Amino acid sequence: METVPPAVDLVLGASACCLACVFTNPLEVVKTRLQLQGELQARGTYPRLYRGFVASVVAVARADGLCGLQKGLAAGLLYQGLMNGVRFYCYSLACQAGLSQQPGGTVVAGAVAGALGAFVGSPAYLVKTQLQAQTVAAMAVGHQHHHQSLLGALETIWRQQGLAGLWRGVGGAVPRVMVGSAAQLATFASAKAWVQERQGKLYGGLADCLVKIWRQEGPLALYKGLGPVYLRLGPHTVLSMLFWDELRKRAWQGQHQGS
Repeated sequence: METVPPAVDLVLGASACCLACVFTNPLEVVKTRLQLQGELQARGTYPRLYRGFVASVVAVARADGLCGLQKGLAAGLLYQGLMNGVRFYCYSLACQAGLSQQPGGTVVAGAVAGALGAFVGSPAYLVKTQLQAQTVAAMAVGHQHHHQSLLGALETIWRQQGLAGLWRGVGGAVPRVMVGSAAQLATFASAKAWVQERQGKLYGGLADCLVKIWRQEGPLALYKGLGPVYLRLGPHTVLSMLFWDELRKRAWQGQHQGS
């Protein structure tokens, strides 16, 4: 993997994940509504306003307009920038120190980096969730906070609950991101190394790979594992990693051209 200074990785990682967030934020809005629906109520005792992914997208669009699918985007971008900026910075520091060369090093580095990133970004995630839950009364699920903006939400929470209120829920966020970050970064590093080592042996590039799979296994083989990959984190993970890797390549090339 191309190496760039940790400070550069902070900017590149944050930028890559913010780009991915623009595409996946509608999924977050729908996910939030589905999770809050029927909160602490017995099944069958509440109206199901959101039913499945497609129907939920339509329901959000009808209630809040197409722009409603991007509710909480500013908070989402802030969260991605803070959380992943810190995460990639710390991961880059660990790799620079040689931890990634040790057995299980990428897993440990990914977990620790994810924990620190989750802690720093927790207030933005809290506000993002509250903003994404807000909708018209007829389609409301969960508690409605009636925030007017990202900054207004942060100010309201600060005044009503103090500094600790901004980190409410961090105890659940840190373990979740730790596990996801460890698996994501370790898997990406291993998969990229595997592809680079075998490129030219099994396949002569992307086009050759596609053609060979199509001929030998049929067109449906190109979609192996499609369902599991796109469960919740699939789109964001793929986009984030691709953007990050491409930005790192360009930064690395720029450094070497300049020298």
